[in-house]
Amino acid sequence: MSEYTPKVTGTGAKAAVQRFGGFLAGMIMPNIGAFIAWGLITAIFIEVGWWPVAQLGGFDGHTGLVGPMITYLLPLLIGYTGGRMVHGTRGGVVGAIATVGVIVGAEGTPMFLGAMIIAPLTAWLLKKFDEAIEGRVASGFEMLIDNFSSGILGAAMAVGGFYSIGPVIRTLMQWAESGVGFLVDSRLLPLASIVVEPGKVLFLNNAINHGVFTPLGAAQSADQGKSILFMIETNPGPGLGILVAFMLFGPIALRASAPAAIVIHFLGGIHEIYFPYILMKPRLILAAILGGGMGVLTNVILGNGLVASPAPGSIFAYMAMTPRGDHLLVLLSILVAALVSFFVAAVLMGFGRGEKDDAAGELSDAELSAHTKESA
Repeated sequence: MSEYTPKVTGTGAKAAVQRFGGFLAGMIMPNIGAFIAWGLITAIFIEVGWWPVAQLGGFDGHTGLVGPMITYLLPLLIGYTGGRMVHGTRGGVVGAIATVGVIVGAEGTPMFLGAMIIAPLTAWLLKKFDEAIEGRVASGFEMLIDNFSSGILGAAMAVGGFYSIGPVIRTLMQWAESGVGFLVDSRLLPLASIVVEPGKVLFLNNAINHGVFTPLGAAQSADQGKSILFMIETNPGPGLGILVAFMLFGPIALRASAPAAIVIHFLGGIHEIYFPYILMKPRLILAAILGGGMGVLTNVILGNGLVASPAPGSIFAYMAMTPRGDHLLVLLSILVAALVSFFVAAVLMGFGRGEKDDAAGELSDAELSAHTKESA
C-alpha cells in the first residue's frame, strides 16, 4: 500500500477489494502532479483550448506536448511507481521497461491500465527471483547478477507486453462496443453507465469514448444534427459530484486535494483526475454509475445531444458542442448527474462520520511507511 492512500485493516472480501483499490490508487496518487500538468497543457493549448498553440497542443500536424505526455510520460510514471511499490527501485526500473512494450504495442492508445497490470507483475517476478538467489551469489558478482537479471526480465516482459496487453485491451473494447450497440438498439441507453463508469475508472475512458461512442455518434449526428452518444462518457457531472463529496466528507488528509481536482476535472475536462479517488474507495463506483445513468436518462427524456464529441470533456467544450438553444437543457443533465453522484457518494462515505477519528491513524501510518521506505 502506498503512503498516499489510507491503510486498510480487517479481513474478508470488502477489505480485499479496498486493498486492491488502494494499491491501484497508490500507483496514481504520487503522480497526480503530472496529471495536473498534462491537464493544464491540454486545457490551455489544444485547438479548442483557452490559448490554442499548435507546437504545444499538437494539432495541425505538430507532435506537441499533449500526445507524448499521455502516451508515454504518464504510463511510464505509473509503471515505475507500481513496480517500486512491489520491489523498491529495482522493481520500478523493470516496471518502466515492461511498460514501454505495452505502450508501443498499443499503437497510440494511452496504456494506463496496461501499465497498472504489467509493471507490478514484472516487479513481483523480479522480487521472487531475488528471493530465490539470496545468499547464493558469489561475492563480487552481486551487481552483475542484479543488472543482468533486471535487464533480461525487463526485456522479456516488454516483448510479452507488446504482444499481449494490446490485444487484450482491444478485445475489451470490442465487447464494450457490442454491449453499447445492444443498449442503443434496445432503447436501454441509461444502462450503459454500468459498463462505462467502471471502464472509465480503469482509465479506459479515451478508448471507450473515441473507440466506441465517437464513431457511432458521428454517424447519428450526420443524420440528425446531434447525438446523445457524445454525452455518455464525457458528462463531467458524475465526477464533479464525487469530488465535491470527497472534499466535504472524504478522509481528512485528502480533502485538501479535491478543490484543485475539481478545477482540473470540470473546467479542464481531465476526468482522469478523479479516478484515483474512486480507486481509494471502490464502493464510490456506485455513485458514478447512478450519477452517469441519471444524466443519460435526463438527456433521453429531454432529447439532448451534442453536435460532436467534446474534447476534453470540460464544461466549456460541452457548451461549445451544444446545439443552439439547448444549453440550459444540457446544463440540467450535468446538474442532475452531479447531484445524484454527490448524494450517493456522501451516503457511501457516511457523510464524513468517523473520518476525524481515523485521520490521525491514517497520517501516522503514512508517515511510518514513508520513513520506512526512506531508511530501506
